[in-house]
Amino acid sequence: MTSTRTTSFALTFVAAALAFSAAPASAQDDKVYTLRIQSHYSPEQTSGKLAQEFVDDVELMSQGQIDIEMFWSSSVVKTVEAFDAAATGIIDGEMVGASNQTGKDTAFQFVGDVMGGYDTPYQAHAWGRLAGGFDMANELYNEYDMELVGWWIYGQESLSSGAPIAGPADLENWKFRSPPGMETMIFENAGAKPIVMDFTEVFSALETKIIDGADYSGLANNRSIGLYDLVKHATYPGFHSMPMDHLAINKNKWDELPEHLQRIMHVAMEKLALRTAITFEVENARAAAELPEEGVTIHTWSDEDRKAFRANAQEAWVEFAAGSEKAEAMVASHKEFMQTLGIID
Repeated sequence: MTSTRTTSFALTFVAAALAFSAAPASAQDDKVYTLRIQSHYSPEQTSGKLAQEFVDDVELMSQGQIDIEMFWSSSVVKTVEAFDAAATGIIDGEMVGASNQTGKDTAFQFVGDVMGGYDTPYQAHAWGRLAGGFDMANELYNEYDMELVGWWIYGQESLSSGAPIAGPADLENWKFRSPPGMETMIFENAGAKPIVMDFTEVFSALETKIIDGADYSGLANNRSIGLYDLVKHATYPGFHSMPMDHLAINKNKWDELPEHLQRIMHVAMEKLALRTAITFEVENARAAAELPEEGVTIHTWSDEDRKAFRANAQEAWVEFAAGSEKAEAMVASHKEFMQTLGIID
C-alpha cells in the first residue's frame, strides 16, 4: 500500500513539475525576434542558396519566433564594414568572415582564414569544436560586442586569372584582388601584387584591367557568378585560402534570445556547415570537370609547389601574429592541432 501511494505521489509530483516548467515557456513563445543579417553572397550563388536554407530552417524550427531578414550582396554596407555595422546595431548580424577585422586584432585572421593551413573544412571545424578553437574565437568576438554563432566553410578557394597561374613563378608581378589581412603579406613575399578591394568591385576591376585576376571564392561560386566569362584560368584544387565564413550576431541581440532559440541557431549552423562542405566538394569537382569545355584552363599545382607555399604561409603566420597575445595563442593552437592531424611536422 505504501509503495503504491509513494509511486502515485511521485508521478503526480513529476506531472506537476513538468506542467510548471512548461508554463513560462508557453508564455514566452509569443514573442518574435527579428534578426537583420547581411551576406556578401547573392541569393543566386550556391552559398546564397545554402544561406537561405539556413534561414528557412531557423524560422521553421523556431515556429516563427525568429524572423530573419536577409540583405544580400552587401546591400546595406560594404562587406568589410558589416561586422562593425552589426556591433553598433545598424544591422543585427553578418555572414561574412573574421579576416576582414584584422585591424582590430590580428587574431581575427586565424579564426577567419588560416591561409595555407587546413586542407579540408572538416579539419578546420574539428579545430573549432574539438581543440577549443570556437571558445577562443568567441571570447575575441565578445570583446567587440559580437557573438560567434558558428562557421560554414566551403573548402579551398581557387585563384582566377586572365593569364596562366600554373606555379609559383606565375605569381611574379601578378595583380589580383585580395582580401585584407595576411594574404597580402604571403603573396607579396611570393612576388605578386595584391590589391585589396571589396567583392562588389571585382568585375569592374577585371573589365578595366586594374587587376589581372582575383581571389574571390571557390570554383563553383566563381562559376555561378560568371567570373569565368571574364578570365579563363583557375587553380584547382585550391591551396592558398579556405575562409571560415561565420555567422556573427550583435551580442546584446543574441543575449535577448531565450536559450531554446539560441540552441536552434547553433543547430541550424551545424547543418549549414555540413551541407556547405559536402555541397561544394561535389560542386567544385563538377565545375572542374565542366569548365574546360567552356574554355577555362585548370591549373593543378604540384605537391612540391604546394608544400613551398605552405612553408611560406607558416612563416607569415608567426610574423603576422607577433604582438597580439590572442593571435599568438591561436597560431600555437592551430600548429599543435595540425601536427596532431599530420598536416605539418
